Amino acid sequence: MASQIYKDKKELAPRAFINGISVVIEPNDTILEAARRAGIFIPTLCEFAALNHRPGTCRVCLVGIERADGGHDIVTSCDTKIEPGMRIHTRTAEVRRRQRLQMELLFADHDENCSSCSRHGDCELQKAALWVGLEGSHLSGKYLADRREDATAPAMRFDGRKCIRCLRCIEVCRRVQGPNVAALTLIDTGTGAQVGFRGADSWGASDVCIQCGQCSLVCPTGAISVHDQCCDVFDLLDDDSVTTVFQIAPAVRVAIAEAFGLPPGTNVEGKLVTALKRMGADYVMDTRWSADVTIMEEGTEILERLREAKASGTLGKPFTYFTSCCPGWVNYVEKVAPDMIPHLSSTRSPQAIFSALAKTWMPKSRDLDPKSIRVISIMPCTAKKDEAGRKLLERTPGEKDTDVVLTIREFTRLIRRTGLNLADLPDTAFDTPQMTLASGGAQLFATTGGVMEAALRTMSAITNQDPQPLPPFEDVRGARSIKETTVHLGELGDIRVAVVHECANVAKVIDMVRKGTCLYHFVEVMACPNGCVGGGGTPRGRDIWKNNLGARQSAVYEIDARMPIRASHENPEVIRLYEDFLGAPGSHLAHELLHCTYEDRSRAGEKPRARKIFRLVELSPDQMGNPG
Repeated sequence: MASQIYKDKKELAPRAFINGISVVIEPNDTILEAARRAGIFIPTLCEFAALNHRPGTCRVCLVGIERADGGHDIVTSCDTKIEPGMRIHTRTAEVRRRQRLQMELLFADHDENCSSCSRHGDCELQKAALWVGLEGSHLSGKYLADRREDATAPAMRFDGRKCIRCLRCIEVCRRVQGPNVAALTLIDTGTGAQVGFRGADSWGASDVCIQCGQCSLVCPTGAISVHDQCCDVFDLLDDDSVTTVFQIAPAVRVAIAEAFGLPPGTNVEGKLVTALKRMGADYVMDTRWSADVTIMEEGTEILERLREAKASGTLGKPFTYFTSCCPGWVNYVEKVAPDMIPHLSSTRSPQAIFSALAKTWMPKSRDLDPKSIRVISIMPCTAKKDEAGRKLLERTPGEKDTDVVLTIREFTRLIRRTGLNLADLPDTAFDTPQMTLASGGAQLFATTGGVMEAALRTMSAITNQDPQPLPPFEDVRGARSIKETTVHLGELGDIRVAVVHECANVAKVIDMVRKGTCLYHFVEVMACPNGCVGGGGTPRGRDIWKNNLGARQSAVYEIDARMPIRASHENPEVIRLYEDFLGAPGSHLAHELLHCTYEDRSRAGEKPRARKIFRLVELSPDQMGNPG
């Protein structure tokens, strides 16, 4: 009966006609939306449905319309509402002529030096030219303006000569950071109109850009790209005096597959190791191991703070603690909300922890010359490049722990430049359990809520005198913008936690902290949509938010469920690290190697200065739930 009612409603729904095909109209439909739902192709360039971005600036999606009242026109389909009885034509001679003319105008001030472009072979502008049948253009480069090139930012590059003013980058910046602190804006007018940097003359001088790289994900041309360091890696691999140590982030194994034609979310961990070994890597290791170390250090910090609060009777009005794993979020705090610095965990990110230990503990345990070691990170994140160059992470002035950071897109190019196809490679295991063996909790770092869940697994085991089987933390999973739950931590009682992804959403929590009304003890923040699986260095695609992120996130949970070790404090290689080298979580040596300070980099801030977070105390292995 229900199916019959649905059928009757569908038959009674208002309709229009596209190329003579009857299509159902839904409320507020544009012509483009109705056409896509009916499987009818209309070329587009500036439109980006995942962002609800339909500015009509490129004018490639032109169609002819006949209205029920007899009116005729040619309109942009992405921002024109479809009307009942409207007859739409997508392939008439006039429509095609105007589409080709519009493409000619786009190329009139576009730098067509394609061979060196970061989008070479994967350019949406070239695809659009093919779609509309452009065979040549007498306007090509005729009005090419002397627009800016900017390579001053730590991770990002901008080439205004390749910008087509689609405004996607501005829209995604507003979505991720929030409209009040979005770094990108449109400046100038006419043929001089281009993307600029809010409140700054250059990208590197921006005091609001967090280097999240989401703009590079949606840019249809090579106007916004990432600093490419593939040649730096080849130089290190070819230097016999160097010991190359690669670390692979948790998200990489589930986020790179689609770049090689495999289904989104496919776990290609073993193939990544094979590719690096064939390139000549000396050691290929797993950042998930240092994610477990992160949990041990951050858990120590938070538990100490909670115990101090309980002792002083202030646990009911919590001091809100924020995670510090995401470098985009750390940049946001330093640049936009420096008053939150005392609330930010001092524990370094898993990348920074791995690199510090690769140049201290690894040489001692494997009889290597620490001066010969070069650490190369494979990351889903553009802000990791910025993090690797932070002065506050230098243990010796001028010497970096992380030597090179490659995003997933750079690593994809590296593999292809070696003549390999990742999809065809066999699986190879990581080199050694040391600095590689990891828990399922560490794998969860790849997605929003993962750091929180990993921390709760360990903190719950430590504080509950009669630990129960691994509790589920479903409330912090999924893709909701803000997730919250209450967790019982033994003698500390009920602790309120929250998970936020996209910095635009954390502004609400920050506002509560400032007003003294925040009830959360512990908050995880990730700058990018869905966390690291949606990082700015991951493969591009119009479906990244609609389909790919969900597949990547599901794969993360599946890997966690199959891991023999599920919690960080149970990892025997992490236990060995503390027994053989660090002593205990929060020890003096652990604090020296695995923690850091932050600085006020806001426009209103004083001269940048390092700030200590708070005193760390040493906990014994028993206090940390260490079976050793």
